[in-house]
Amino acid sequence: MALLKLDTGFNLEVEIPVAPFPKRLLAWIIDGAACIIYYLLVLAISYASGTGWLIYIFMLPYLLYYLLSEILLNGGSLGKLAVGIRVIAEDGGTPTGNQYMIRWLFRLIDSPFGFMLMVTGQILPWWCFPLIFTGIAVTIFTPKSQRVGDILAGTILIDTRTRTSINDTIFTEVESTYQPRYPEVMKLSDKDINTLKGILQSITSRGDMGMAMRIADRIKAKLNLQSDEDSFQFLHTLMKDYNYYTTR
Repeated sequence: MALLKLDTGFNLEVEIPVAPFPKRLLAWIIDGAACIIYYLLVLAISYASGTGWLIYIFMLPYLLYYLLSEILLNGGSLGKLAVGIRVIAEDGGTPTGNQYMIRWLFRLIDSPFGFMLMVTGQILPWWCFPLIFTGIAVTIFTPKSQRVGDILAGTILIDTRTRTSINDTIFTEVESTYQPRYPEVMKLSDKDINTLKGILQSITSRGDMGMAMRIADRIKAKLNLQSDEDSFQFLHTLMKDYNYYTTR
């Protein structure tokens, strides 16, 4: 499996497994099947109820499927979750809303069916038909296995290789009685915190405690603080403290 070295922003490189093309293809097929099933259900309900015009309203979730699912499922979708892949930013962090938006906007170009619809609908001239495989070719031959939307958005797809729930370890809700330990965490930038989220996800999925130790040591040196917690718990506490301070 291809490994991609990412600069975490803490002067430390992290190796992350890139999602292989067969997994991306399988995820795309699953997502496509889910969208088709939804479309057929909406079509049947609209015409059975005699309110065909409602189809235009109910089709909105279908059109926004990839955008909404990746935002709400932390870079995932039904297909991505099924095969164990997800979207991250090129710096290892969680993509921003703008990055998800760019990926979604260029999906029409990256999809073979998108080009096919534009050609058959005469939006593009007939001689553009060979370009239907552009997205696939770019994904296969780019070093980071990125499609056009990924390149422009600055995102990549990684193989999580685990069914561990990231929500159980990173996005733990901060209790009302929680007492933060490290106010120095607010010295970190938004980019640092965003990157730390991605690193914790990678550590959790791979069980790489060595990475946790290296990242924890870098952050302790940067913030000039000491801790009696183990490295992974220290990073987890930092995330909880950050959530505490930013929501109070």
